[in-house]
Amino acid sequence: MLPLDKDLQLQKESIDDFGKITTRVLQYLPNVLSGINEKNDYNIHSSLIAGTTKYVRPINKTLFIYNPSVFNEKLKEFKSLMVKLKSKSEEWEGHETFLIDSVIYTIQQSIGCGFDLLVNPNSARKHVGNRFEELIRAIFTEMGISNKKTILQIPYNTEEGEKTYKCENDLILSPHEQVKSNSIHLDENEIVVSVKTTSKDRMGKMFIDKILLERFVRHKQKVIGIFLNDVQRKDSNNISFTLVSGLFMVYSNFLTELEGVYYLDPPPNALKEPFNKYMKTFSELVTKDIWKLLSP
Repeated sequence: MLPLDKDLQLQKESIDDFGKITTRVLQYLPNVLSGINEKNDYNIHSSLIAGTTKYVRPINKTLFIYNPSVFNEKLKEFKSLMVKLKSKSEEWEGHETFLIDSVIYTIQQSIGCGFDLLVNPNSARKHVGNRFEELIRAIFTEMGISNKKTILQIPYNTEEGEKTYKCENDLILSPHEQVKSNSIHLDENEIVVSVKTTSKDRMGKMFIDKILLERFVRHKQKVIGIFLNDVQRKDSNNISFTLVSGLFMVYSNFLTELEGVYYLDPPPNALKEPFNKYMKTFSELVTKDIWKLLSP
């Protein structure tokens, strides 16, 4: 078996792949975590090894499943819900939607914790983002929704001749058997998805990209954002939320309106008026909104 730090850095393809790496991290954490500070709904863990203290990203103690055995049971329940997700059922109970958010949150945050403790921060940042993209893609693939990553090539003229701006789309979700969007065209019935662990420093780009894409392809384009959370550690015993909610509303009112923003761990403002008209939980996307968004 690969060392845990190497395993974390490997691309993951399926829910089963993610289940295995999550179990490994959950089994590893009790051996190395030595301190904890609680702030509101979050735990800030630390690890003291060989005189060096490392801090783990804030963990939502309501969503996160610490026990590996309990996690594997919940993962089985989550996989059984896939049948219901595929059936486009409109009848969902609160414990089912919470299970979806909790399992996916635990997978991604356990991976993040593993990187916090085992991998150089500069290298870890990109890998954590890549694993999140792979996780979200694996979920939609399991749901039977066609998807792929695309890079739209947008030409522009300069004194040196024509050049190309590459607009990278994290994920395209399609109602068709195969994704029709490509490097020069976006299908108007498909959804452009921005998949990021946090909206910090990235929220504005989604709005700009939507305007840019629509002007280039000359039709309305559905654009949504999927975020893990918007919370970060502040010192050794505190947290801060990074969602700039006022700016989000200014962009929505004066630039363009996104089709939705979805969080696994929503910041407090996201669930208040007027933000909750635009911001929802990830479980609401996969249980309800996705089928509406994929309709012509």
